[in-house]
Amino acid sequence: MSSRDLILARVRRALAGVPDAGITRAYRGPSPAPGEIRLFEERIRDYRAVVHVVDEAGAAGRVARSLAGRGARRVVVPGGFPPRWSPAEGVEAVADDPPLSAADLDAVDGVLTTCAVAIAETGTIVLDTGPGQGRRALTLVPDYHLCVVRAAQIVAAVPDAVARLDPARPQTWISGPSATSDIELNRVEGVHGPRTLEVLIVT
Repeated sequence: MSSRDLILARVRRALAGVPDAGITRAYRGPSPAPGEIRLFEERIRDYRAVVHVVDEAGAAGRVARSLAGRGARRVVVPGGFPPRWSPAEGVEAVADDPPLSAADLDAVDGVLTTCAVAIAETGTIVLDTGPGQGRRALTLVPDYHLCVVRAAQIVAAVPDAVARLDPARPQTWISGPSATSDIELNRVEGVHGPRTLEVLIVT
């Protein structure tokens, strides 16, 4: 008899005749109310992200101003990104087809994507490689990430986001720019992803 079998046998003997205990499970489920744009904006700002809230008509102009403010000239734009929000004249939209190497991604000025869902309570953006999002490396290697979030994609809490997401798809959960701290709590940004995250909320 193995050690595992011996331990389990002892547990079974100890529990012989003990009635099953009823376990109350009150897991938090999806919220009936949609998430608030203001709460999402507040939470993601807490993570030191740059945030803009604009209507549909002003989205393209805001994308252009954000890229111009960064001095961006070459930006990766994944397939399926809405053409109406694509970079303005003067900014090269770099396609990831064929897939760009890590060195190529490191050489661009940033990446422009959409997202799958955003979570108000935690200030989190979730990407699942869907249209306009591209593969994971696109949002991990470049130093600047500009993400367009539609107001309808903002949900209240994590259970709401999980209910919308396909568990079979690869997911990247982003809460602000990449940051880490050493043992002395010195914050360093840009180690595991973009140093700068800019979020455009389209209402």
